Amino acid sequence: MPGGAYSALSGMQSRLAELDRIASDLANMSTAGYKTERTATFAAERDFSVALQSAVDVAIGGTRTDLRPGTIASTGRPLDAAIDGDGFFAIETSRGVRYTRSGNFTRRADGVLATVDGEPVLGAENRRIPLGNGPLAIGTDGQIRVDDVPAGRIQLWTIEEEDLVRETGSRFRPAAGVKPVPSAATLVPSSLEQANVSIADRMVTLTEVTRTFEALQKGISVLMNDVDLRTITELSRR
Repeated sequence: MPGGAYSALSGMQSRLAELDRIASDLANMSTAGYKTERTATFAAERDFSVALQSAVDVAIGGTRTDLRPGTIASTGRPLDAAIDGDGFFAIETSRGVRYTRSGNFTRRADGVLATVDGEPVLGAENRRIPLGNGPLAIGTDGQIRVDDVPAGRIQLWTIEEEDLVRETGSRFRPAAGVKPVPSAATLVPSSLEQANVSIADRMVTLTEVTRTFEALQKGISVLMNDVDLRTITELSRR
């Protein structure tokens, strides 16, 4: 296979990976606290010393979570809260403590503050926050008051971007050995942070990636069919 064909093929593979990321972004447009990812590509030399050829591959340089904040939208729900600044909510799961910026919370049947999946939201010292009954309000400092009586405080945590490991669209865990530290961010009550993805931007990117993929595919066809066929034909005449 000509070196140029390898380069085009690796370019197609990188575009397929980009299509997967775009699909994930579009599927999570309505997920509160969702964070997209950034990726990079680099040229990787491929040695074909036996065939006396070489090629330059397009290799994926890894992905990193894009922690730029999304738009904060008012919902009017007293149990919703958005983070204004750098920070994460801590939640208790069956696999350990996980972190998210999705603040659409509920009051479980046992009165504990929880996510929509029923997982407890953690306060100071990673303790659950019992709410009891009655009207409640969440303050900008995370303090929760039920019937105007303090019931607990939501703790926010900071984790560096390079130390995050994504588990789902809006849920993360720290890398091995990394300990989150308390965050000084504040809360915006009765609001949610929207996904930091623009559907217009994603559709433009989708069009660009699709057209580039088609161009690379056509290039491989030309190299493997037209050029090789012409070479074989010319050689057969000699």
